[in-house]
Amino acid sequence: MESSPDLKTRREFLRTGLLGGSLCWTLPAFLNRTMQSLHAEADGALVQGITGKDGNILVVLQLAGGNDGLNTVIPVGHDEYLKARPKIAIRDKSALLLDAKTGLHPALAGLSAAYQDGHLAVVQAVGYPNPNRSHFRSTEIWATATDENQSSSTGWIGRYFDNACQGCDAAVGIALAGQTPQAFAAATPKGVLYQGNWGGGGKKKHREASLQIEADGSMMMEDEDGDGPAGGSIGDIGGPSSQGKMSSLDFLERTEMDARVSQQEIAQASARAKNAVPYPGSRLGQNFAAVARLIAGGMPTRIYYLSQGGYDTHVDQVGAHERLLREMGDAVAAFLADLKAQGNLGRVSLMTFSEFGRRLKENASGGTDHGAAAPLFLAGGAVHAGLHGKMPSLEKKDLNDGDVQFNVDFRSVYATVLEKHLGVKSAPILGRSFPLLGAYG
Repeated sequence: MESSPDLKTRREFLRTGLLGGSLCWTLPAFLNRTMQSLHAEADGALVQGITGKDGNILVVLQLAGGNDGLNTVIPVGHDEYLKARPKIAIRDKSALLLDAKTGLHPALAGLSAAYQDGHLAVVQAVGYPNPNRSHFRSTEIWATATDENQSSSTGWIGRYFDNACQGCDAAVGIALAGQTPQAFAAATPKGVLYQGNWGGGGKKKHREASLQIEADGSMMMEDEDGDGPAGGSIGDIGGPSSQGKMSSLDFLERTEMDARVSQQEIAQASARAKNAVPYPGSRLGQNFAAVARLIAGGMPTRIYYLSQGGYDTHVDQVGAHERLLREMGDAVAAFLADLKAQGNLGRVSLMTFSEFGRRLKENASGGTDHGAAAPLFLAGGAVHAGLHGKMPSLEKKDLNDGDVQFNVDFRSVYATVLEKHLGVKSAPILGRSFPLLGAYG
């Protein structure tokens, strides 16, 4: 393969060396087209040359099932809250106070400490007009950043990839979750689902792996002896199976190339670094530990996506919700401490979200039913710690059929993260402009 005359930077050289060295088994004509395309795309990228190695990083944590926001961020001293939840309300004396009128669930000691350290922002009453109480539809709205009466084949993160990450590695986005998030869906597939065997802190040797591409385009890395994942598995490249101008053969070859390169990068980056602090033994804790190692190991990833399920607390909420919040809060606290030890806390931000909150009034089963607006968290060294947005009114006249009204459109949070943290214009990604929050400088 001819060398490109456009290799002017160390980053381009490293990327080309990795790709070229990993692809000797595929078609020369395809390689030539691919490499020239990668260089051309990199030259014209919206955020040219900036990757997770040297730029800002976003970590998205989905609290799947509809987190009860009112028992997460407590309205201290609100009679309406206590009256509506005689069995499950968090009493004022138990709340971890953020100010005189606001507290955190007592299981969130890790987040309370981050707040006091200036590394946690709470965005109040986040939602959207005409809320939908369906798990599937509301999750879709959050993933695609559309209005409630619209739909989209691409997700908001996928459109970020399309607009700002042309020429980037497939691993520009990594999801450590059960399935590829809809938010990753892009016109040009990018981002990988990685389900790793993370135990051992990078000590475990990664054996050679073979790749199988199924008929639906999904990919699985297997050990050479066929006994299962080689340090983990890579699922389907994010986004629909859009081939654009490539032939079917080119598309499959490009997909397999991206998966192989991503597998090698992930294994090598994880092995290069060790966690500086202990993490909870939960799956979420170990996934956060893995993300911290990948960041320290120099992965070019800009967006990591994690998910924690179980928040659909219709029955016996008190114990289950406490366990979930403690698991989440302790994992996030360890992650922030690890990033600080690395020196990366200032360039990494964490954003949580859930598809909806819960209704104000508890139900007869000691739980809560599907609601609307809820708070979310932003964490990291660059956030403006504090309370953003207004605490929602819980008076009956201000509720929407028993639901808390939203004060902040979730797309304002996305726009703020995109513009203030990732450094790109949000309107081409979100379809229009949204007011920015004061959560970043």
